[in-house]
Amino acid sequence: MLAVARYSRTKNRLADAARSYARHGWTVVAGASAGADRACSCDRIGCPDPAAHPVSAAWGIQATTDPETLTRWWSHRPTANVILPTGRVFDVIDVPATRGQAALAAMTAANIPTGPVAKIGEDRLLFFVATRGNPADEDEWWSCHLDSTPETIADNPGMRWHCRDSYVVAPPSTLPTGREVTWLRPPTPTTPLPDPLRLLEFLAD
Repeated sequence: MLAVARYSRTKNRLADAARSYARHGWTVVAGASAGADRACSCDRIGCPDPAAHPVSAAWGIQATTDPETLTRWWSHRPTANVILPTGRVFDVIDVPATRGQAALAAMTAANIPTGPVAKIGEDRLLFFVATRGNPADEDEWWSCHLDSTPETIADNPGMRWHCRDSYVVAPPSTLPTGREVTWLRPPTPTTPLPDPLRLLEFLAD
């Protein structure tokens, strides 16, 4: 009975979070979840990004803010993690937790607004920043993960910039370790997204 209750709470929280992000104007897609007998619910052997990637290869087209669509997705996949595409409303600077915590302390001391900040387990912090938009000169783009793809996270232990054609796993998604993705500083309607280059002064120090 307790297991059923926990399952129901998890299911409702994930669906509610997806709809909440949509109300915030952030597009959402359904993600994989932690597998029952392996790290990820997807069919890939040795998934490089377990429980932290979209379930569909067409996620870039399918991402939506429509609450009815999100309700339908999570009714079919109640434990699906929540995935937020980047490079649309926001970019995300993804850094090791130790570096991120030090940067947070320095920005707080300097009275610099950080915007929303999420924590992935004990390893990574996600800084949500204003997107760089769609520059006419393609060379102006900083590539996701600084010259990699969303699925090669293990190969990029340093700082990663999630922009166009990338995504991040969002709270309250559950990782294969059992830990949740959580907000250190949650988004609010009145919280502006900071200039990424301003935050980089602290994150890259």
